[in-house]
Amino acid sequence: MAVRRLRKHAAALEVTAFINLIVVLVPFLLSTAVFTRLSVLELSLPAQSSGVEQLKVDDLKLEIVLRPDALEVADRIGGLIQRIPNAGGGYDVKTLAAVMHQIKQRFPGETDATVLAEPDTPYDVLVQVMDAVRATYTAQGTQLVRADLFPDISIGDAPVLKR
Repeated sequence: MAVRRLRKHAAALEVTAFINLIVVLVPFLLSTAVFTRLSVLELSLPAQSSGVEQLKVDDLKLEIVLRPDALEVADRIGGLIQRIPNAGGGYDVKTLAAVMHQIKQRFPGETDATVLAEPDTPYDVLVQVMDAVRATYTAQGTQLVRADLFPDISIGDAPVLKR
């Protein structure tokens, strides 16, 4: 008697559904990916003063206060240095940079500054002011040269004005 054997065919792997998923998923993921450059600013909180600060003639405690109508550059011990009113529709950051350069020439060893902002100050304005306080750029030939002004910046809340 003849024995009949079944012939087994190799099973084919069905991947068309998976390929269709990948074709749709990859462009979607690439289009929704966010490509940004992350920039970090090193900041610290203002030092907490315990009691009365020692008054020194040659000591500078630089403060830049962001008010809605002006920028106030002051020395915590000596008082107001300069008030820079808003120019156009915003803060006059170029004048602030020039004032910072003048102060740095008088106090070349100082690196600390405190930026005090009102609660409703936009973040972009705060960053622009910190950039103007931190460094200045001068053109030497065909290159821009960075000079540090007050790179050690502390941030805090602006004191409340008495009305």
